Formats: sequence, C-alpha cells, structure tokens
Amino acid sequence: MPRILLVVPTGHGVGLTSVALGLVRALDRTGVRVAFAKPIAQPDADHDGPERSTALVRLCTSLNPPVPVPAAEAEALLGDDQEQTLMEQVVARVGEASATADVVVVEGLVPSPELTWSQRVNAALAKSLDAEVVLVAAPAGRTPKEIAAGVELAARTYGGVESGRIAGVVLNKVKGGSHPHAALGVEALADPRLAPEDVNPFREAIAAEQLRVVGAVPWRGGLLAPRVIDLAVAIGAATVNPGETRRRRIGRVTLCAQGIPEVLASFQPGTLLIMPGDRDDVFIAACYASETVALAGILLTCGNRPGARTMDLCRPALDRGLPVYAVPELSFPTATRVHDVDLQIPIDDRERAEQAMNTVADGLDAQWVRSLTVPGRTVRMSPPAFRYALIEKAREGRKRIVLPEGDEPRTVAAAAICQKRGIARCVLLAKPERVREVAKAQGVELPADIEILDPESIAGRYVAPLVELRKSKGMTPEKAADELKDTVWIGTMMMKLGEIDGLVSGAVHTTANTISPALKVIKTRPGASLVSSVFFMCLPEQVVVYGDCAVNPNPTAEELADIAIQSADSAIAFGIPARVAMISYSTGTSGAGADVEKVAAATKLAQERRPDLAIDGPLQYDAAVIPSVAKSKAPNSPVAGKATVFIFPDLNTGNTTYKAVQRSANCISIGPMLQGMAAPVNDLSRGCLVEDIVFTIAITAIQAMQGGPAKAANGKG
Repeated sequence: MPRILLVVPTGHGVGLTSVALGLVRALDRTGVRVAFAKPIAQPDADHDGPERSTALVRLCTSLNPPVPVPAAEAEALLGDDQEQTLMEQVVARVGEASATADVVVVEGLVPSPELTWSQRVNAALAKSLDAEVVLVAAPAGRTPKEIAAGVELAARTYGGVESGRIAGVVLNKVKGGSHPHAALGVEALADPRLAPEDVNPFREAIAAEQLRVVGAVPWRGGLLAPRVIDLAVAIGAATVNPGETRRRRIGRVTLCAQGIPEVLASFQPGTLLIMPGDRDDVFIAACYASETVALAGILLTCGNRPGARTMDLCRPALDRGLPVYAVPELSFPTATRVHDVDLQIPIDDRERAEQAMNTVADGLDAQWVRSLTVPGRTVRMSPPAFRYALIEKAREGRKRIVLPEGDEPRTVAAAAICQKRGIARCVLLAKPERVREVAKAQGVELPADIEILDPESIAGRYVAPLVELRKSKGMTPEKAADELKDTVWIGTMMMKLGEIDGLVSGAVHTTANTISPALKVIKTRPGASLVSSVFFMCLPEQVVVYGDCAVNPNPTAEELADIAIQSADSAIAFGIPARVAMISYSTGTSGAGADVEKVAAATKLAQERRPDLAIDGPLQYDAAVIPSVAKSKAPNSPVAGKATVFIFPDLNTGNTTYKAVQRSANCISIGPMLQGMAAPVNDLSRGCLVEDIVFTIAITAIQAMQGGPAKAANGKG
C-alpha cells in the first residue's frame, strides 16, 4: 500500500496548492513513484475550466490525476447526509491515482465563504484515506506564538498530536507581507532569502506544541508575477500590440500621470505602465526606453489610442515585443482593478508553476522528504530527480566556469542564478559596465562576488603561452594577439593554464567557434579519437541520452563506435543505466544499403571494444523504445524496447530528432555536452533558454570534478 499524505491548510491564503505541488516535486526528486489527487474540487468563481491543482500537475509532470468530485456534487451529498457516499468516491479516485505509486500527495480544501464545510471534509479525508496530515501555515505578520497556537488548533481537527497522524508543519510565505496574495504594485521581482532568525522562532514555538516544522518556504514576489496576457484577460483589455504578451511578466505597476521628466524613473524592468491613451509623449518615451529596459508592457486608458504616425514612430519597439493593451476606463479606476487582480497561477503558465513547485521543494527538509519513501521500493531516474541531482552534485565542487559571452543577456541571467545557488563560480568575460547595463535592463541582480573580467585588459597575458603552444603551427605574437581578440580563445587559454575549470559558450557563437580553440590547445583526452556530443533528454517518465546531435556531420563506422562508447560512459557517469541502441532506418537485417551497413559495422566494433556494455543495432527508433515493437522486430535483443542511450548515424538525423522530440514533447533537453575533450568545454544552442545555460554550467562543473583542467594543463600542445 502506498503512503498517503494529506496536505491541509491552517487558515486562508497559506498557498496550499503550491505546497502540495512542491511536495510532489520534492518526492519526485528522490526517484520514488509519486501520485497526486485533489479528490474534491475547490470552487473558483474566477475560473470555470478544469480544477486548478489537477490541471497544474498535468502541466508540469507526467502524472494524470483523477478528475475531482465537483464541489456542488460534494455539497449536495453532504446536505443529504451522505458523507460516506462522498468518501467512497474519494477513496476510489485516490485509489485510481495511486495504483503504481509509492507515495500519494492528496490536497485538501481551503476554507472560504463557499466552503463552510471544508474543515469537516478534510477531517473525513484523513480518516477515510488513513492519511498522515501535513499542515500548512503562513506567518502573514503574525507572531510565532500566534502561529503555533493556530497550528495546534488545526491539529486537533485530525486527532491532535496524540493521534500520531500529524506528519509535520510547512511554513509558507515566510518573510512575506501581511496581505495573503501580495497584490501587484509591490516589488514582485524581489527574491528574499531566509536566515535562521527568520525561521527559528517559529520552529521553537511550534515545537513547544510538540509539532515539527518540516519546511520553511520564503515569500517570493517573483512567483506572483503574472504574464501580461493574464492581466489583460483578467481586466478585459483590448489588444493594441500583442508583442511578447505570454513571455513578459509584471513585477510592478506604475501609473504615469505626470510629464516625461517625472515618469522616467518609473521605466524599470518588469514594470507595467498605465497611462492615458492620448499621452503620445509618454507613450513614445516608454517605447524608446524599452529598447534598453525590459518593460513588461503598456496599458492605455480613457478609451484612447496613439495615432498612426505615433505607432509608426514606435514600430521598432513594438516589433521587438513590447505588449500594448487598452481599456475604456479612466487611469485611476484601471489601476485599482489591476491592483485587485487574482494572482493565482493560470493553468497554462508552466514557467510560473514550475518556479512555485521548485521553490517549495527547495524549502522542504530533505531528510524528512526522504523519510516519507517506502523502504524496499526501487527508485528511478525521473527528470526532476536528474535535474536536482545535477544541481546538488555541481554545488559540491563549486568549480570556476568561464563564460566567454559575458554580456549576452541569457548568459548574464544564468550566471547570476548559478552564483547565487552555489552551482559554480562564474567568470564573465566582458566589459564590466556592459554586463551591469545588461543586468539592469533585465532586472537581474548580480551577486557581489560574481567575477567580471574585461577581455581587453587580460588578453595580453596569454599571447606568449599561446605562441609556445602553437609555434609548430606557425603561431606568432601578432597572430596570437589577433586570435585573443575572441573571448572564446581567452577562456580556452585560461582553462589550458589551469586558471578556470571549464568553459561554456554558444548562445551567440557557433559550435565550431566554441570548440575549435579547445581542439587546438586542449586536445582530446587519452583514448578518445574524436570529440562528440550528447543531449540529456528529460522525457516525461525518464531521462535518456542522445548522441551525436551537434558535432560530427557524417561519422565513419569507427567514429560511430567511439561515439557510442563515449555516450554510454557519459550516461553511467550521470547515473543513467547504459543500454545503447545504434539507430538506423532498418532493424537487424530487414533492410540494406550503405547507411545500414555502417551502423552494423559500428555496432560490431563497439561490442568488441566494450563487451561490458549492452549495445545493439541496427535498430529502428520504435524498436528501441517500445517493448511490443521490440518483441516483434528484435525479440532477442538485450537493448530493444528498453534503450536509454540512442546513437544516431549522422548529424542530420541526430539534430533533427532531438529538436523534434524537444519541441513536440515539450521536454527539457540538457546539452549538448561535449565528450572526449581533455577538459570540459560545452556548447549551447543559439536558441537556448536561461534554464538550459544553468544546467549546462552544472554539467560542466561536474565534468570538471571528474577531472579536466589538470589533464589539459599537463597535456601536449
């Protein structure tokens, strides 16, 4: 039987859904099989679609929670004194969710004027499901003693401390304001951190009631920042220019009721500007400011809009994605409506939901989460478990990673994240003043200890070493100085000399530009005949490895065998069991042709070189992944139907497949990670997201921990 955890509130506005979903994420990170159920729907006057919690779990995980009992139906059963009938439906739904789970997270109901019976039903849920209870509280300006009293009172509903049913207390929104939703207009982009003195008084007060705090989650205004489209829909605004309406987020709102000199200070990253539609002067100033400052958008009031000439003048800003909307109301009433907008997470906002889940998961006591798992169950390498393991492993080493594209906006944001979270010590190669400008324009707070090196001021120190390394190739001081105008060359030389541990580039540079300097001075590691690449594909149920999708256009059979072995070793190094499928358009001997023969020869070579590995091919992709197809096409294969490492016959096939899977399955692909290099150098896709860069930096740091710069520094030039 799975372990059932019922997550319930101690009051209103505690962020129950965020905590329940965060607990799902925390358990998923441990590798156990977790399930989720919201057995009875929460009424929502502002939302008539699918139940919110259930929809968000489906959006952010591979889980398929059951459809909840509608609130009206539950209320009708309770009114007819049929509580047991309702509980039978609840048990059936939770049983449906937990058929293959080790732990089930069940979200209770939040009290509201529409749900006067929520506490009664939550108590019945605990008994009917034989669940352990996780209480959720939010300080919201109350003292530790007041919070502890409220928690103890809530615990009595479930039998009190003596029942042994209370699993723990999660404190949510710690250090937040007194308003439970912290409405728009506050510094919603701030990211406060918790110090011991922020939490310990609450821990001690709750411990005095013989209850345990098992998580403390900071209030993060950024989690409340809605997309521009969400606000526009909420207030019924008309579209003037959609721009990046689904990407830009509102961190603060400013009413521009004065002249240009007075409103200039309001042009800050993440700001929604509310202004009368006939103030062309302020509108033009805002559009010009958006060229350097990442405004959230503009909301025009009074039923007016800028004229055609004004719109043409502002076209560059509009074409770059500045959202503009309009409403008929006057400015002040509009600002009031915006302030009162419901800030719950929309059911299609994956980014915000993921941030909320991860924030809560990070705030939970890791030892307590591990104690919830069922002994003896087999763990799996789920995508959250893999990503979490990457970050935690990288944090152990705190390696120094150089980023040659030091003023590229996504790179700056990723470096700030990595520095703050201790993933790596990032070194940005760029003019310091330019980096600060980019950070300010994006609303990114640069950590005080992040390194920013002006490439022009340090390039000269690497001229002589580069000449020495490449003198047999005709390198001269003049040629070396010219090469070192490229920041990738500077970063590569820093690594060669052991000054840094790894290099990440490619958000702007091509793959060739990123790896060419390393191939010339870092070289391949002993035993590797070439450099290749892999992507870690975070599919809904598991993480698999794709290689080579970024480097070698048309490898020979010998090179393909080397790629297969490198990729298998990479999989093992990152905790993924290696079952290697050599992909082709033919399975076994069902087809013929030079391409099939190359894959067959590569398979044989790889098997001979590494008999310890499970390698098979040629295999079609469906035969490699689907057990029923494998049973028909390759019944005796040790790999077919359960492959975890996929080796594609050429770059065209590999790159096309990884991008098709990434976009169509909406999965995260981490990489490309270069393998075969004597020190870690990793390339980015030019379409990469900030998250992609963060994980690539983490991978590079882990590679460095496994041995990189020392080998490079001692290798031959």
